[in-house]
Amino acid sequence: MTINDLPQERRQRILDDLRRQGKVVAIELSKRYGVSQDTIRRDLGALASEGLLKRVHGGALPITPITMGFAERDKQPSQARAALARKAAELVQDGQLIIFGGGTTNAEIARNLPGDLRATVVTFSPQISLALASYPNIEIILIGGKLNKREMVTVDAVAVAQTKQFQADICFLGVCSLHPEAGFTTNMYEDVEMDRTCIEQSGEVVATVTADKLGTTSSFVVCPIDKVTHLITEAAVADDVLAPYEAQGIQVTRAE
Repeated sequence: MTINDLPQERRQRILDDLRRQGKVVAIELSKRYGVSQDTIRRDLGALASEGLLKRVHGGALPITPITMGFAERDKQPSQARAALARKAAELVQDGQLIIFGGGTTNAEIARNLPGDLRATVVTFSPQISLALASYPNIEIILIGGKLNKREMVTVDAVAVAQTKQFQADICFLGVCSLHPEAGFTTNMYEDVEMDRTCIEQSGEVVATVTADKLGTTSSFVVCPIDKVTHLITEAAVADDVLAPYEAQGIQVTRAE
């Protein structure tokens, strides 16, 4: 039997193409597999309904897998997350005003800041404020608002308005998905305005991203990729994966 006779096999090959290339284009898939574009659109629709990719005009992009909430993720030790956090903490300098978004990687960065650091931290994560409470020379400003209990952050209009009062030297974003074409996207609509505000109010914008989030997309667009100034990721990520980010002028660093 040919691939044309086996939709499931063809769909698996489409997923393989997507993982290798970072995107697939319907017209190219139609030619490659010798089927109509309508057939390919049905394939992409079926894969999207299973949560295996994100449909976009003319094709599809990889999607970030749905993860557990903050509390469950934070309990699970991760060597990759620890390495990223140590490298990201090196960007912080005395005297800075720093914005911390939510997420387990940002919480780990906070735990890795130098014990004698003199700085002001603005955060909408109660967990990060607690992690920094024992630092004698860090002033902590905890942004208020309605608490998202799953992700342990405040992300409502009150939190956005308060964050606009600050002009930060650097911010550390809680990143769900990062793609060189789709940009910085998130799976929570409520996060969009908060993340955009953090970016607008900061001189440098740091995305600390594990390999599984690179080249993926989620449903809601935060900003184009060129709004990110620093990308810190795992040492094993291939050069060709990182090249499109570097081409946008982003300073890319691997965490050893």
